[in-house]
Amino acid sequence: MNARQRLWLSLAALALLAALAALLLGRLDPQRRSVDLGPAPEARSNPWLAAEHFLRQRQIAVDRADGLSRFLDDTPAVGHSLVLLGSRKQLSAAQSQRLLDWAAAGGQLVVVAQANWSEQRQRSDDLLLDLLQIRRLPSSSLADEEEPADLPADPWPQLTKLYLENEEAPAYFAFDTRYHLEDVGDRAHAWANSAKATHLLQLAHGDGLVTVLSDGGLWRNERIGEHDHAWLLWYLTQDSQVTLLQRLDGEALPRLLLRHFPEALLALGVLLALLLWHFGLRHGPRQDDAAPPRRQLGEHLRACAEFLCRQQGHAALLTRLQAEVRQRARQRHPGFERLPVTEQWQLLSRFSRLSPSHISQAMRPLAEQRLGPAPFTRQVAHLQRLRNAL
Repeated sequence: MNARQRLWLSLAALALLAALAALLLGRLDPQRRSVDLGPAPEARSNPWLAAEHFLRQRQIAVDRADGLSRFLDDTPAVGHSLVLLGSRKQLSAAQSQRLLDWAAAGGQLVVVAQANWSEQRQRSDDLLLDLLQIRRLPSSSLADEEEPADLPADPWPQLTKLYLENEEAPAYFAFDTRYHLEDVGDRAHAWANSAKATHLLQLAHGDGLVTVLSDGGLWRNERIGEHDHAWLLWYLTQDSQVTLLQRLDGEALPRLLLRHFPEALLALGVLLALLLWHFGLRHGPRQDDAAPPRRQLGEHLRACAEFLCRQQGHAALLTRLQAEVRQRARQRHPGFERLPVTEQWQLLSRFSRLSPSHISQAMRPLAEQRLGPAPFTRQVAHLQRLRNAL
């Protein structure tokens, strides 16, 4: 194929590709769609992020405190509002009293009730509510009251209503109706109720204000846009600098890791489980236990002799051999033990055909000094020969 043919072939291929592209483009129907990717990582890690943005849009200064002690040390009470949103299980009695003192100095304190009152213990696990003489009770424990027949039926009995002066309609909030706030000290000057329970109490405390809510879920990211939830946050904190406190001092590291890195902890748990599964498997065929080694009789005897020698010394072994020789001599010659020593040795010499000197050396009383290896071996050999001859 020459250069001219290759050129025509290339032009034909380009024309075919252009025709296919024109055909496909004519069949395409462009559309624009929105894909919901869910909340951003910042919103997932901060459930009150929307509340912060809302207050900033209303020209209210908002910040977050990293700890209660630092906030109370650095923040004056007048002109400031503190909203307690996180858990207060670690809040001590001294810290609770310090918070109330800060509010009494002119601050505005917004508190979310977090524990029910216990009649048995006469207290709750929320020290701040106990100091304020406010109790959170289950709504089911309240007695049902009959509404007067002449009153119109409430179209939204589950919603909490807040009535303000010079306002024709109340503000509506979707509090959790399972809880009810009770003002034991009768100090509240403002409140908001649903059909059967009270969910908001506001009372003066010194030169400041304390507002107690039965639950704080209405200000979370997914619910702050419902009803008048956002307006309530603005109404309680207007004309002040707002600080949102989500956690107290000294929060445990495992809880922080679980809050900010749940996926990493889950991956770590799966990895540990896989490692345990991998190392727990048996590799290769099963091997039977080896049979315990068996020793010969001579080894047992040698071990017994070495044990006795270490515990009682050489004298005990020789004494036993000499006693065995005398016992056999008495069996062969009755009255052997009553003979003089020289006659005993002569009799033993006649029985064993050993010289009297060897007999005397083997049967002589043992000295207190320790025998060396060679004398001990010779004496044992003479005694064994003598015993075997009898």
